Amino acid sequence: MVKNVVTDGDLVISEQQADELRELGNIGAAHAATTLSTILSTMIQIRVPEIILVNLANLRNYLDDVRAALTVFQIQGQISGEGYLILHIPEDSIIRLTNIMIGTTELNREIDDMDKSAINEIGNIMTSSFLDACATLLNIIMIPSPPSMVIDMPHAALESIIATQEIRENVDEVVLFRTELTCATHEIKANIILLPSRSLLQEIFARMENVIAISG
Repeated sequence: MVKNVVTDGDLVISEQQADELRELGNIGAAHAATTLSTILSTMIQIRVPEIILVNLANLRNYLDDVRAALTVFQIQGQISGEGYLILHIPEDSIIRLTNIMIGTTELNREIDDMDKSAINEIGNIMTSSFLDACATLLNIIMIPSPPSMVIDMPHAALESIIATQEIRENVDEVVLFRTELTCATHEIKANIILLPSRSLLQEIFARMENVIAISG
């Protein structure tokens, strides 16, 4: 369960909107964990201890400056505006996660092509499941584009990603879902990063408000 929603930027949200982000994070993460457990044939538990709504310029303050894999998806479908969903996995967690998938236990090794292929597939599975659950909750069609992946220092990688994407509307605020995955043998840290345009973020809040009103 999400406990904390932290804001660090120009956008001020209400307590209700914070609750809406918690609901979105909990449902999306639970769906991603279920799908990943099925694919890996092992029980994966996932929790989102914190959601951070942060100005894009300040995002670097919330990501460790260690080499990481970033798998990037453009959000497509019946949505206002546009946005991107990024799965960020630090290097040590890449090794642990791909070890589960490819059936090895060696931790002190370099990331190879098999790891890159595995983490790309895992990124596709997790973000597609997360986005699908969110879309179902919001009663909207949201489809991830084919993924692109880079392994680099996260700050440099994010700057490169943002510079090369064709975003017609400015992305000012980022929603960072802190994610912790655990299984019988490993604890894995990751972040799911939503880069929405302002109009997409407004639509998400409006639809969540409608969902809560109907369910209440």
